[in-house]
Amino acid sequence: MARRQWSIAGQLFALQAVVVTLLVLAGAAAAAVLARSDSQQAAREQVLAVAQTVAHSPEVRTALASPDPSATLRPYGDSVQKATKTDFVVVMAPDRTRYSHPNHARIGQPFIGDIGPALAGEPFTVTNVGTLGESVRAVVPVYDDDERIIGLVSVGITTKVINRKLLAQVPVLLYAAGPALALAATGSWLLSRRLRRQTHGLGPAQMTRMYEYYDAVLHSVREGLVVLTRDRRVALVNDEGRRLLGLGDDAAVTDRPVAAVDLPPAVAELLASGRDAHDEPILAGDRVLVANQRTTRFEGTVLGSVLTLRDQTDLRNLASELDSVRALTEALQAQTHEAANRMHTVLTLMELGRADEAVRLATRDLELAQQLTDRVVGAVTEPALAALLLGKSARAGERGVDLVVDPDCRLDDSPLPTTDLLTVVGNLVDNALEAVAGTAPPRRVRVLVGTVDDQLVVRVADSGPGLDPERVADAFRRGWSTKSAGRGLGLALVGQVVRRHGGSSEVDRTDDGETVFTVRLPVPREPR
Repeated sequence: MARRQWSIAGQLFALQAVVVTLLVLAGAAAAAVLARSDSQQAAREQVLAVAQTVAHSPEVRTALASPDPSATLRPYGDSVQKATKTDFVVVMAPDRTRYSHPNHARIGQPFIGDIGPALAGEPFTVTNVGTLGESVRAVVPVYDDDERIIGLVSVGITTKVINRKLLAQVPVLLYAAGPALALAATGSWLLSRRLRRQTHGLGPAQMTRMYEYYDAVLHSVREGLVVLTRDRRVALVNDEGRRLLGLGDDAAVTDRPVAAVDLPPAVAELLASGRDAHDEPILAGDRVLVANQRTTRFEGTVLGSVLTLRDQTDLRNLASELDSVRALTEALQAQTHEAANRMHTVLTLMELGRADEAVRLATRDLELAQQLTDRVVGAVTEPALAALLLGKSARAGERGVDLVVDPDCRLDDSPLPTTDLLTVVGNLVDNALEAVAGTAPPRRVRVLVGTVDDQLVVRVADSGPGLDPERVADAFRRGWSTKSAGRGLGLALVGQVVRRHGGSSEVDRTDDGETVFTVRLPVPREPR
């Protein structure tokens, strides 16, 4: 059977219980020692007071001067002993001969103990062992009228009696220590219970292992992670999260409000809102991120929220290219069906003997398609861009849109990475096609791609309803869309390419009502 490990709360409770018990026991022992010391001091004061009273008694002086002092002092000592609750009252001669004693057989025998200071005229108290055992005793001289010492008085209380009185106080001490111990134990139990809830009953080894795993996971996970407390303060940002959000490794973000952290606007809005999000695309600088946010709870209590981020920039670019390829494929399929229909028509006309009409029908569309292909291929020698424009032309034709490649279009070789060029042209054309969709004919889109003054210029104009001038900046910077939620990333991707290459973008409105999107990208100079 595996050995059960104690939790941190259990260990703390055991430690506190031991410490509190030792403290209470130590306090009780100190109180007992103090009580013993007080009892002995009280006994000294008591026997000294009684001895001095007896020594100043006229009856004692008279008896000491008589021929038989014991006849008077024996009953006198017994009465004083009973009245003062002491253990012995001994009146003796200066030569130690006893005249009184609780044990009458001891009368006439020498007194046992020190009497030197009393013979010198100094009353004193001392603890000695006598015939009755160990006792606290006082010895006081007795003077006559001429101030001569004519006798001594010794009064004592045995140690057994003192200890018996001390033991009688033990229940009181226990009554005081018991509630203190119970109160301390209750406090320790409540503290350990709270700690157990906070640590979930984990032991030190488990918490150490959990921290090691936690730290390793946070630094190795491929997703960005942002954890907020219930009051919308940043509790944690892992390494990938810092990279995706553009936060430096040394940036102080922990335990700061969301509003005080330099975050991309879309991310800051999502974090501040605290709303749940599922695979929501947002922009963070030059990146397209997919965000998931959930509120975290434990046993019904809201702890905060967790935001995870995945970089989808490259995937979006690939998806854009895939859309272009898919559109071209669909267009080719449509043209195949259309060509088959026309071929049947041509064959039927031939069978009917109407050869001239068959020739005109067969060559009309071919001439138009060939003109478009010649114009695109002749102007654009970049094969990927030429294929993209041909695909967009076929897609535009399906939508009833006239896509025109500007006669001034000229691009012998792409000075930029092909992916970036396709992202700019493809998304601008798609945006234009979306803008003219649903508008009244004629629907037209014009495309110009070329180099002017060491700049690559991409200009796409459409006959759509146009864009509000106040919305131009939003369209490129924040993925704003006039369409449904979750769209509008096309122009945002264009804006990313523009910022990455240090270019510029603008939106104009021509006199004939066309909306023109223009992107200028600097052409890298070749090293000399």
